[in-house]
Amino acid sequence: MEDDAQRTVLAQFFSADGYATGPQLDLPLETTTEQLELLLNDLLSHEERLPYSFFVDEEELVESIKHAIQARASAEDVVHIVYQPQAVFRVRAATRCTTSLEGHTEAVLVAAFSPDGRQLASGGGDATLRLWDILTETPLATLTGHTNWILCAAWSPDGKRLATGGMDKDVRIWDPATGQAVGKPLKRHTKWVNALAWEPLHLNPDCVRVASASKDGTIKVWDSVRGHLLFSLSGHAASVTSLKWSGQGFLISGSQDRTIRVYNASEGGKLVRVLAGHAHWVNSLSLNTDYVLRTGAYDHTGGSPATKEEAQQAAMQRWLAVTQGKPEKLVSCSDDHTLYLWEPASSKKPLTRLTGHQQQVNITSFSPDGRLIASASFDKSIKLWDSNGKFLGNLRGHVGAVYQVAWAADSRMLVSGSKDSTLKIWDTRTKKIKTDLPGHADEVYAVDWSPDGERLVSGSKDCLVKIWRH
Repeated sequence: MEDDAQRTVLAQFFSADGYATGPQLDLPLETTTEQLELLLNDLLSHEERLPYSFFVDEEELVESIKHAIQARASAEDVVHIVYQPQAVFRVRAATRCTTSLEGHTEAVLVAAFSPDGRQLASGGGDATLRLWDILTETPLATLTGHTNWILCAAWSPDGKRLATGGMDKDVRIWDPATGQAVGKPLKRHTKWVNALAWEPLHLNPDCVRVASASKDGTIKVWDSVRGHLLFSLSGHAASVTSLKWSGQGFLISGSQDRTIRVYNASEGGKLVRVLAGHAHWVNSLSLNTDYVLRTGAYDHTGGSPATKEEAQQAAMQRWLAVTQGKPEKLVSCSDDHTLYLWEPASSKKPLTRLTGHQQQVNITSFSPDGRLIASASFDKSIKLWDSNGKFLGNLRGHVGAVYQVAWAADSRMLVSGSKDSTLKIWDTRTKKIKTDLPGHADEVYAVDWSPDGERLVSGSKDCLVKIWRH
């Protein structure tokens, strides 16, 4: 019997687009992913070694070629090794709580880092919005004005404005530099505000327009500088739970009427198509470009462009790097225990249906590079899928419903917040817990990961905002 160390296999590298790279190679079965990386960098004539993921038959290579081809009937075939570039920088997993930020007197429902990662906004049941300086981990300002729970907060992609919406039916715009309100509250909704979405930076470098979605079934688009209502969209028959402003200029809304509606934001909100398929409330939507749309021109280095034109150009480059000239993808999740994958710009038919959760799916989120999808459910599990909807694995460890997930900027890790009062950081390659972060005294409602990957934030029913670091 031939020793495994001496056995070889014919292999051919292919790019994700299906192009062959280099010649066919005779590789030992024991060739590891690290050795493949060295080989590929050599073939591509890179001066600096760049990180790659490798796939055989759509399964990621985790150890060596041997493990990937054991299931094959014939060892004679040429093994196709598909490679995909990974983020050059690496985020380290947070391991400890560095600060518990006190101040909120009720549950913290929202916590979000600014696009440059230097400020943090938190809000919740006490109707106040608090701004925190991330470098010193100290309070900057307490913004008052809302008269009831704050349910959503969204930073403009240039980081110069912050919008909040809540149970008091108002949308408010704030200037994070001064901690003051910008103009009067935007009052037109007749019920509470569930979601907010800013126009992407690469479509408009002024970041003026913001959209709000409400329990009243309408979506309203505002001029955040003049405080005017620009137009109102009233097609949904029930509460609008989720709202996205896509990089292709569409407003996409998910509702408790079980439908997702796609509007053209540049044509005064003309309805483009209705995406139907879910059998129950639509809870959450995610675009494969969510991360780059949210962070605009800012990347993990924290540098900021000097002019508006440069910022728009940088945001456009980042958006194109994720879409690669293809239409944006959308994933939706529902109380019907399923997810659907769509291409909202081109078709009303779903690309595929993702099944496996045993209970309502709370939230779904695309990774920053657009290659992975995470879905979190009341069934206490998180499921990972690839961008075509193929199931990749379960992340199990929580003992309560999972409410929120947030991705690390390098797409290698994921953090989840749960009813069980803990946060957990997961390694998406091994599908195992990397670190367990207990510390909150009650349910965790909000989590976010800073764009530079240095910090995590969590907000809980225990009224605390916690910052976590490596």
